[in-house]
Amino acid sequence: MKRRIFMSLLLTVALVMTAALAGCGKGDSEKTKVRIGEVTRSLFYAPEYVALANGFFEEEGLDVELTTTPGGDKTMTALLSNAIDVALVGSETSIYVYQQGTDDPIINFAQVTQTDGTFLVAKDEVKDFDWSSLKGSIFLGQRKGGMPQMAGEFVLKKHGIDPKADLELIQNVDFANIAAAFASGTGDYVQLFEPTASIFEKEGKGHVIASFGTESGHLPYTVFMTKQSYLKKNKDTVQSFTNALHKAQLWVESNDADKIADAVLPFFDNVDRDIVVSSIDRYKQQGSFATDPIIDEAEWNNLLDVITTAGELEKRTEHSELVDTSFAEKAIEAVK
Repeated sequence: MKRRIFMSLLLTVALVMTAALAGCGKGDSEKTKVRIGEVTRSLFYAPEYVALANGFFEEEGLDVELTTTPGGDKTMTALLSNAIDVALVGSETSIYVYQQGTDDPIINFAQVTQTDGTFLVAKDEVKDFDWSSLKGSIFLGQRKGGMPQMAGEFVLKKHGIDPKADLELIQNVDFANIAAAFASGTGDYVQLFEPTASIFEKEGKGHVIASFGTESGHLPYTVFMTKQSYLKKNKDTVQSFTNALHKAQLWVESNDADKIADAVLPFFDNVDRDIVVSSIDRYKQQGSFATDPIIDEAEWNNLLDVITTAGELEKRTEHSELVDTSFAEKAIEAVK
């Protein structure tokens, strides 16, 4: 009798605790975890931070974990090894993986930026800049095979400059050290992202004289991508993710740099607000932030032209092989 009473009490306590725990964790347990790996922390990716700051991912039932994985190679390694679910990185990385041979290709499903994000910075102020003035100069470029460097070479060739013959091209400086190398005296010109370009102007270390983003045209420069296997198993999650991104894109499009800066500032503790504002405004003015997640075929073909011009492409990888626009198309309909 005592045993039955004890077992009944134990069962009752267990049921009460289970119900209490379920009630306490209901909000979190209903959300789907998605791990993002971004190739760098950059104001260039403002829509991503807006989606996080404004709760757009949460509205779509997602619990997003953001990690910075410096460098395209590290980001892709994290994705291939399942350390992350989704990567924010240049589309060229998916092409490199595909051309090495894989039975689980990386699929580009949502675009974040649609131009190159670098600027040509000179040590001295330049009036009436002409691209031909770069001939014979020392140019501190980006990593060989990366989109910044390839877009940079594409623009130089467009203006009749052979990067290998007409310049002293420096490409052996790590991405994280390029700005410091230029500030310490290396190079006459450098290719920099924001906010570094604006910081250099403010501190008198350099002057922005041209935009590689404006010159190279529309590209699927930075996109969200994932493994084909993940895409097939988690279609609803990927759709919700793309919906949240598109909400952020529309919000960025309809708000000025001041308001966007207030949203993203928590992600940039060590950057002055005025620099954040000027950087975002510069990107907005040149149309760098994609206004929808669709990676269209014309942009993809321009990307292939840029990579081919840089001599980094063995053969053209067609849009249909590595791009899925269905999630972006549905997001546009859903977020109207």
